[in-house]
Amino acid sequence: MQNNEPKHPMEQYLRMDRMPHIWCSSCGLGSVVTAFMKGMKRAGIDLNKVVVVSGIGCTGRVAGYVKLDSYHTTHGRAIPFATGLKMANRDLTVAVISGDGDLFAIGGNHLIHAARRNLDLNVICVNNFIYGMTGGQNAPTTPLEAYSSTAPYGNYEHPFNLVGLAAAAGASYVARWTALHLQRIQDSVEVMANKKGFCFMEIVSPCSTVFARKNKGGTGLDLLQEYKQRAIIDHSANPTEIPLDMDGEMVCGVFVNEEKLTFWENVQKGISRKVKRHPLYVEDKKTQY
Repeated sequence: MQNNEPKHPMEQYLRMDRMPHIWCSSCGLGSVVTAFMKGMKRAGIDLNKVVVVSGIGCTGRVAGYVKLDSYHTTHGRAIPFATGLKMANRDLTVAVISGDGDLFAIGGNHLIHAARRNLDLNVICVNNFIYGMTGGQNAPTTPLEAYSSTAPYGNYEHPFNLVGLAAAAGASYVARWTALHLQRIQDSVEVMANKKGFCFMEIVSPCSTVFARKNKGGTGLDLLQEYKQRAIIDHSANPTEIPLDMDGEMVCGVFVNEEKLTFWENVQKGISRKVKRHPLYVEDKKTQY
């Protein structure tokens, strides 16, 4: 008997047995997941060889919902776990999708060294400016003067500029979008999937339940309308000079897109150089032509 019940348009990409998801109404993560899967499909790569790795937090739940090989790792350890996967099987496309707290607080050191080494990873950081899942504490991205449960008089700490940090650490590809720029996110996912080296994308996403409530930001729709007003696209901007704050412009774009040797390529180059210097090394003439 034919089942005529309508299917969810993303059913082929999502683990429907895990639905309904745990994300709050108006959270931007659902849209980000849709854009990620559409971008991967457009990239034309074998989805059976795509692996998603995440850490802990609201964004960390992405790994449990996508119909791909995926791993939900311990807090701050998504990048070293992904590094091991990529080194063990270089045919894999390894994407880390995690939050600002996971990647830039406890996992911050892993991120800057992965970028420095130019590891062949795609890292997507969904930035909602706060620890949303655990009670709304200050995150390393919480804007100056913003309120949180651990900053009742306003945040005194300067936040990390995520794109500036990734670019300064040596990433080959650096982009920033908001959850309103879904087509742009798809474009960046497609580029990153086919690009060698450390690729980083920040996606500014609404958290109306915790961050906006503490800062009188309104609903998720209000936040998207705010992104529409504040966001400008400037691909030529210096990523180290465009931090995010509570009121100013949100400069978005693709700020870095360059080619350079990856960690694995440097390893092979170093081994080859060492072997050729060995006194017993004999050049294979057949390979010279």
